[in-house]
Amino acid sequence: MKCKWASNEILEKYHDEEWGKVTKDEKVLYEFLVLESAQAGLNWLTILKKREGYRKSYDDFDYIKVSKYDEAKIQELLSNPEIVRNKLKVRASVNNAQKFIEIQKEFGSFYNYIWSFVDGEQVINTWKEDSEVPASTELSDRLSKDMKKRGFKFVGTTIMYSYLQAVGVINDHIIDCECR
Repeated sequence: MKCKWASNEILEKYHDEEWGKVTKDEKVLYEFLVLESAQAGLNWLTILKKREGYRKSYDDFDYIKVSKYDEAKIQELLSNPEIVRNKLKVRASVNNAQKFIEIQKEFGSFYNYIWSFVDGEQVINTWKEDSEVPASTELSDRLSKDMKKRGFKFVGTTIMYSYLQAVGVINDHIIDCECR
């Protein structure tokens, strides 16, 4: 059995290979920050279908390069149909790369920063049905508030809950899921 949302080949591959798995890779942590922010108001399948376009457009999620994108590069991104062409989201991705680097300097890594919110312990929930999984929690509220205070954009509590699930801070696979 799998989580019900893994309802097609693309979602199933993501579910089985990535979702809820702990990653320490800083590039992947930035990638999911961009993708989860891009998802706001859209569905995850749309973003997964555009993922390769994001990889090409964002220098394979090299956050150091992205942090230096100038207005010409931002305009190039805004005209690229391979990504979500929302000017606030694109500008946020550049801003967030800069803030990501600031966090790394302060905490040693972005990984250390996000895991500090759970004292280094993965949150393993015991949901029986997908419908029980919340859109946000006190944890995502705290993370969102702190990130906003630090100048991040498009990091609302729902986005941050999805982010924490994606990078494995939270394991929300239902109890009968084979990936749990």
